[in-house]
Amino acid sequence: MTFSVLAGLKKFKIPHNFVVKNIYEYYAKWIREGKLKVNSDWNKERKIKFTVQDPCQIVRKSYGDPIAEDLRFVVKSVVGEENFIDMVPNRSNNYCCGGGGGFLQSGYKDQRLAYGKLKDDQIQTTKADYCIAGCHNCHAQIHELSEHYGAGYGVVHLWTLICLSLGILGPREREYLRDDLKDVNVFHPEMEE
Repeated sequence: MTFSVLAGLKKFKIPHNFVVKNIYEYYAKWIREGKLKVNSDWNKERKIKFTVQDPCQIVRKSYGDPIAEDLRFVVKSVVGEENFIDMVPNRSNNYCCGGGGGFLQSGYKDQRLAYGKLKDDQIQTTKADYCIAGCHNCHAQIHELSEHYGAGYGVVHLWTLICLSLGILGPREREYLRDDLKDVNVFHPEMEE
């Protein structure tokens, strides 16, 4: 959606007096300013490992490596720096998952999964327990890749992990999580006040 707005403004030369930003930039800003009080303590003993998918439309086609750095800052803030494993290649050079640009809904499932094998191999190489996907198409494609190729890694939305780290992830919002994340309940003393 962000790329569509940026591309549409440019292509159709639409006059505007606003700047199109991405939520990753705001998450990073709010964490740095102390407004979004995320916490990675929940994962200190669990040591659940995470990698992150760089969405093509946001990173490579729109904002480049600076937004990829903001994304990594947010991820490390919620899961712990020691529990983050980057894919290789990454950032603007990361591989497309094969689900974007309408491919997920195109009806060419066999071709989409065959293309996605490159991404599945890349994720499996990290040996991460989860792949964080900020994009809905990436999430659906990577989840299907994990099941199709039998890799067994989970796929989780960035927002889910932010809420989990804040201790505000509701019971029904945990239904799609694996057992290792379902029971995480971060306690923040300031929530008692």
